[in-house]
Amino acid sequence: MFGQLTARLVASTLLVSGELSRQLGPSEEQEPPAPVRHVLDIDDLSAAEVLDVLNRAEEGRRRNVLEDRGVALYFQKPSARTRHSAELAVAHLSGHPVTVLDHEVGIDVRESAEDLARTLACYHAIIGARVFDHRVLERMAAVSPVPVVNLLSDRAHPLQALADLLTVRQVFGTCEGRSVAYVGDANNVASSLALGAGRAGLAFRIASPAGYGFSEQQLARLRAAGAEVSSFEDPRAAVAGTDAVYTDVWASMGQEAEAEQRRQDFAGFTVTPELMAAAAPQAVFLHCLPARRGEEVAAEVIDGPHSRVWQQAANRLGAAKGLFWWLADPAPSRTPREETSP
Repeated sequence: MFGQLTARLVASTLLVSGELSRQLGPSEEQEPPAPVRHVLDIDDLSAAEVLDVLNRAEEGRRRNVLEDRGVALYFQKPSARTRHSAELAVAHLSGHPVTVLDHEVGIDVRESAEDLARTLACYHAIIGARVFDHRVLERMAAVSPVPVVNLLSDRAHPLQALADLLTVRQVFGTCEGRSVAYVGDANNVASSLALGAGRAGLAFRIASPAGYGFSEQQLARLRAAGAEVSSFEDPRAAVAGTDAVYTDVWASMGQEAEAEQRRQDFAGFTVTPELMAAAAPQAVFLHCLPARRGEEVAAEVIDGPHSRVWQQAANRLGAAKGLFWWLADPAPSRTPREETSP
């Protein structure tokens, strides 16, 4: 009797399931979820997506795309601009930012990067992480069911590059057809800026001392992503006629032991008024900050009329807001730049 009852239940279940499938039809069947989009560097975004993020960055109206949702902001490295801009960006989107410091979670000590990503994804719509080793981000992204955003790593700094592109666009009206010269180490900032320049139609030049430029492997990756890169060892040749001159500290966080050697190797690479004079007359000066006046840049330049570093720093907020908004609601936006009269 028990066997007959089980058989009838199974048959009934199959009948209901089949009837439901026929009612839904093939076009109404549930589709697999879209793949999670992570942004570990600028080339995780297409040219059109970069433009969309920049448009959103300039949108003044408050958006509620993160209402009642959290964004985890993990900091393995100290931060000023990144932490403040990211937290406020989440607030501007009506979300709740939760900053997590490394000593609180002990990544790869207390628990693995993978387990931390899985845990944070239980509560948050987006995970942002500022780390020493880019591979930690890759491990988190490999298992996270929510977007992972690179807030800075040894290999890339995509939010800084978005803020840089936004600044150039605000100053000149467009990035298309403009040029930027980066004077200094071919580091994470330079790499992401070169990728962003390629996405935005901005020509990219870099002047570095021997041994501090992009490797052939890095150049191949940049050019494959559409970046137009010209490399120089003479800063004046790189800067000549460009619209923007950019530099960064010679010894980044974690390179303190190399600082004295780098000061010697980078002699002659300071952005001085004389070097700025080689750029186009309307050229602006950019720096991702923090800056060391008297080393990579003269005080007369960073504090002078050509400097746009504080506009650039302010744009870190817009860049974070635009990217978080796009990740939370990727449907193409209509912004004032795109709207047309009825």
